[in-house]
Amino acid sequence: MKGRLAVAIVSTALEEAAIAAAYIWGLPALGADWPLWPLPLLMLGWLGFAVFSFHKGTKALERKAVTGLPSVVGCKAKVVKALKPNGLVSIGGELWTARAGEGELAEGEEVVVVKQERTRVVVRKPD
Repeated sequence: MKGRLAVAIVSTALEEAAIAAAYIWGLPALGADWPLWPLPLLMLGWLGFAVFSFHKGTKALERKAVTGLPSVVGCKAKVVKALKPNGLVSIGGELWTARAGEGELAEGEEVVVVKQERTRVVVRKPD
């Protein structure tokens, strides 16, 4: 984490230097004669953006990944293709191949995931 912070500080300092150089020497070379007072505001804005993006990026990197099928066991699902006994269900907007635990389930029924079999889930009607 400290290495990432060091890289962020150095890269932001280089970006700030590039902004200042472009403003002080680049704009006059192009014929733009702007006053110097907006430069600190521009640099503060860029610094604020860098701090904000570093903070949000760090939070995203520290967050645990939410993956794997154990997290879907117990979730509610909706039957998309009738389960006779195999078909499709929608869990959190994702389509999963499914098998009815018992009997047949019609399209549109609300079900609960009770088990995982590799890439397929087993569902039943809620109690």
